[in-house]
Formats: sequence, C-alpha cells, structure tokens
Amino acid sequence: MKKWYAVIGDPIGQSMSPSMHDEWFEKNELAATYIPIHVNEEKLEKAVHSLKCLGCSGWNVTVPHKSSIIQYLDEIDPFAKQMNAVNTVEVLPNGLLRGSNTDGLGFVRSLEELYGERCKGSEVLIIGAGGAARGISYALHKAGYGPITFTNRTLEKALNLCNEIPKAKALEIAEAERSLSTYRLIIQTTSVGMNFAQKGVPLNLGNIASGSVVADIIYNPLKTEFLSEAEKRGASLLNGTGMFVHQGALAFEKWTGIRPNTKEMNEKITDTLGGTYVNR
Repeated sequence: MKKWYAVIGDPIGQSMSPSMHDEWFEKNELAATYIPIHVNEEKLEKAVHSLKCLGCSGWNVTVPHKSSIIQYLDEIDPFAKQMNAVNTVEVLPNGLLRGSNTDGLGFVRSLEELYGERCKGSEVLIIGAGGAARGISYALHKAGYGPITFTNRTLEKALNLCNEIPKAKALEIAEAERSLSTYRLIIQTTSVGMNFAQKGVPLNLGNIASGSVVADIIYNPLKTEFLSEAEKRGASLLNGTGMFVHQGALAFEKWTGIRPNTKEMNEKITDTLGGTYVNR
C-alpha cells in the first residue's frame, strides 16, 4: 500500500517540500507521496486528528503551527521541547505521535557541508529572536560553536533567549553593528529580505571582518540584499537552501530510515530558483 506524507501550514502554496520529498521517494524507489495541506490555526486540532485517522505516515509543520501543534502530540523529543517548536511529526508503530525539530541541526549541517568546522569555537552573532534563532542557537551550542550573541529590534526578546543558551548575551542593534568585527559567523534569521516580506537589511554590515561567514536562512531570493552587502565586504556567504534541504532530509530519514542525497537536491533547488549552487 502506498504511503503518504504531508506538510501543513498557513500559507502553504509557496512550499518546495512536496517536490523535494517526492523526488527522494522516487530516487529511493519508495511507494510514497507527499502533499501540501492548508490548515488554518483554528482547525489545527481537527487537522491532526484527521491526518492520523486517514493514515498519514508522517508530516512536516511550518508557520504558524510549530508551537501550537505540541499540545496535540503524544511525545516531544528534548530538542523540540527546548525550542518549544516542532517541524516534524512521526506516526509511531503504536499509533502515537512524536514531534521533533530538525531546523537547527539542518542549519549546522548546511554550514559544515560548505565550510567544515571553520567557525567552530568562534563567536557567533544571531540576528533575530524568534523560533529560527532559538533552534539554530541551540544546535550551534550543542555542536561546539560560540559563545553566542543575540541582537534584535526588541532587546527583551533577545535577552529571553540568553536564558536558554549558556554564556549567551544580547546586544542592541547599534551595539552589535559596532562590534561586528568580533564575529566569525553572523546569521540572519528574520524575514527581512524575503520575497513576500519587507525589503532591506536588519543591520548595517559596515564593520564586518573580511573572511567572516555570513548566513541568511532565506532561500528565496537566493542572494538577499543582506548577503549582497556582506559579499561586497569580503565575507563568505551561506544562503538558506542548505538549511531547507537538510532539515527536510532529517525528517525523511526519521520517516524512512534512509538518508537522501542532499547535495544533488541543493543543486536542483538552487537551479530552480535561478542561481548556481556555489554559495561561497
């Protein structure tokens, strides 16, 4: 019997996950398919019940449901619990639902795929204080990166994240701009620069050190204004395609036990979006 998987969110039409997972199913000769499902917040509980009753073998969760879905799951892995966010749901053999989060580790894998351990043990600046910042900071800390500094338009939110990451600190945007040369790794996690969000950059990059790695977790466009500004100043770049592919691959592996070809998929998605794979 053919298995089926899904991604739920609101909106959902922009997701590239269905084509990615369907290609992996085909490449690995698995009888399965993956579909996008639009779910409004007020219908989330019914959607989870329906997915389980209709035999969905697992699904991904995107905005705005990553935190609110937790109350409808039976088990949460420690990483997702720490983040208070789930992006992957497994249907266990006993019918229970287990939530996990692959976003942070997906970022770390994409970083190390391109730059190895070049930034490990160095100071890290994370711009933003939302769910993505939380997940990435936690995964980086666990992998041996840091110390980590958060900066955000609302400093209180950045200070709250410091309570979750050992030795982390928070800075006002202006202060972070003055001290940019301190950081070997700078990560932009806000929606600034995304195709359907506001244009511009979240902070001025005038003081970055040449040769630092500057990442933006946005993958559409492939090179945001933030990355373009970093490139002008001699930085090495990392866009969001790798994180997107690796977080999906980790979910795929949880569902099937198979690790898919991430390099090939990264190249394909980059080509689809009109660029070249080389992020450097």
